[in-house]
Amino acid sequence: MNPFDQARLRITRRHFFSRASTGIGVAALASLLSEETQAAAVGGLPGIPHFAPKAKRVIYLFQHGAPSQLDLFDYKPNLTKMHGTELPDSIRMGQRLTGMTAYQAKFPTAPSIFKFGQSPSGAWLSEALPFTAKISDRLAIVRSLQTDAINHDPAVTFFQTGFQIAGRPSIGAWISYGLGSENKDLPAFVVMVSQGAGNSQALADRQWGSGFLPTKYQGVKFRSGSDPVLYLSNPPGYSGDARRRFLDDLAKLNDLNLKQYQDPEISTRIAQYEMAYKMQSSVPELTDLSKEPESTFEMYGPDARKPGSYAANCILARRLAERGVRFIQLFHRGWDQHSNLPKEIKKQCLETDQPSAALIQDLQQRGLLDETLVIWGGEFGRTVYSQGVLTETNYGRDHHPRCFSIWMAGGGIKPGITYGETDDFSYNVVKDPMDVHDLHATILYSLGVDHTKLTYKFQGRHFRLTDVKGNPVRAIMV
Repeated sequence: MNPFDQARLRITRRHFFSRASTGIGVAALASLLSEETQAAAVGGLPGIPHFAPKAKRVIYLFQHGAPSQLDLFDYKPNLTKMHGTELPDSIRMGQRLTGMTAYQAKFPTAPSIFKFGQSPSGAWLSEALPFTAKISDRLAIVRSLQTDAINHDPAVTFFQTGFQIAGRPSIGAWISYGLGSENKDLPAFVVMVSQGAGNSQALADRQWGSGFLPTKYQGVKFRSGSDPVLYLSNPPGYSGDARRRFLDDLAKLNDLNLKQYQDPEISTRIAQYEMAYKMQSSVPELTDLSKEPESTFEMYGPDARKPGSYAANCILARRLAERGVRFIQLFHRGWDQHSNLPKEIKKQCLETDQPSAALIQDLQQRGLLDETLVIWGGEFGRTVYSQGVLTETNYGRDHHPRCFSIWMAGGGIKPGITYGETDDFSYNVVKDPMDVHDLHATILYSLGVDHTKLTYKFQGRHFRLTDVKGNPVRAIMV
């Protein structure tokens, strides 16, 4: 039997009325849908932003593997005299541990080996972050972040999607869905991954996926090298004009299928083919750093000319921000320091400290920092007790979700403040706790979005990034 006849025989009552709606009912519905049509033209939802935004875009510097707050941001000078003593049960309070340390015979307290200094803003920062210390007057350092997950994959998934189990849209996808992009020639959501010198955990592409949202909202991954986006270049001997004619004909075929089956993924396919065509000219210009002045490379550090490095990706993040990309996420792997932490964390800081600080300086010099929200942080923190053998010069730290530190800058965030406090062991939050849902609500608030109103109906329920929790932390916002 002809496959088109088969399709007609399989038509359901729902399909019949959905197809009918594209015919007789179109004229009557046109005025009602005009607002949605206009919103779709700019790639966002009608009525969003809900109020005047402080930030137009986000750059999220995700430090994959979990940096130790004790060795970078959370200064605990009194721990020095407690070196090697058993962590009190009154501090642990029976909280769960990972399988890597749960059966240790002892939990010896391991003070940081690094010296700390106080910046003019009052923030205490490790000697491992000299460049970050210089820009601390522009940062809001949050020392009281908490999460529910204790292992890497669910913890990263929680930070990216607001849920520990895979399958929900990532934060970049939510923002792309709600706000769209300011640049019609680039995706609204771009991701770059760099490999650090330390131990690395697996990083799945689903961390920047669209979940149950249409796939056009997922992050587009940029790679290092001459072909930043896979399958973007034309094959040898295939001209741009030929590509244009091919896409026009393909769009007509896809449009016929869309009218017949009303599958939103067909609409996504049409849009993505068009975006890929536009990116053939916009991406090479974007990723060509040859016209950057020498001062840029000096500012971002010795790795700035190395494609795929964290420093080079920070420069690209600034260039993407200049071009109106809505959500830019850098994943830097290598922070999983269960042993040899003093040596390993130094390597990571050498790779990330100068470029991160340079990005803030660069954005400010170009007048972009006030409208760009920048976030630096990992998926959880590290324990005060040593994993494995503790010596005077060496220790390791296990996963710790109860308290850890991040910093935020620009985009409506108060500069030069420190928010939240932990106990004397950096083990529990004692003042101003902030959880993952609060962080997400704060990010959306900076963009002018009420997190309770950015929803998507799936399987009969209206889902949102913050699930059923979360409050914007107004204390860190201007």
